[in-house]
Amino acid sequence: MDGWMDGWMDGWMDGWMDGWMDGWMDGWMDGWMDGWMDGWMDGWMDGWMDGWMDGWMDGWMDGWMDGWMDGWMDGWMDGWMDGWMDGWMDGWMDGWMDGWMDGWMDGWMDGWMDGWMDG
Repeated sequence: MDGWMDGWMDGWMDGWMDGWMDGWMDGWMDGWMDGWMDGWMDGWMDGWMDGWMDGWMDGWMDGWMDGWMDGWMDGWMDGWMDGWMDGWMDGWMDGWMDGWMDGWMDGWMDGWMDGWMDG
């Protein structure tokens, strides 16, 4: 075990690690990373980002934002906020605050404070 096995570990195995394996890591693998992979990143990928993607963002997408989307925000949405929503705030909501809620505060709550608490 100590002889042939260690010799195999120290010799052929380490030689494989230092030689072929590292050579593969430093050579073909890095060459692939630096060459084809980076070339793909710098070339096709960036070209896609700068070309078609930006063209889509600047063209159709912005046109959608400036046109239909803004029209929806300025038109229907604001009309809903100013109309129905405000009417709900000023009408039912305030009426509930001024009516039932205050009536509860002034009536039952004060009666509880004056009655049970003072008693």
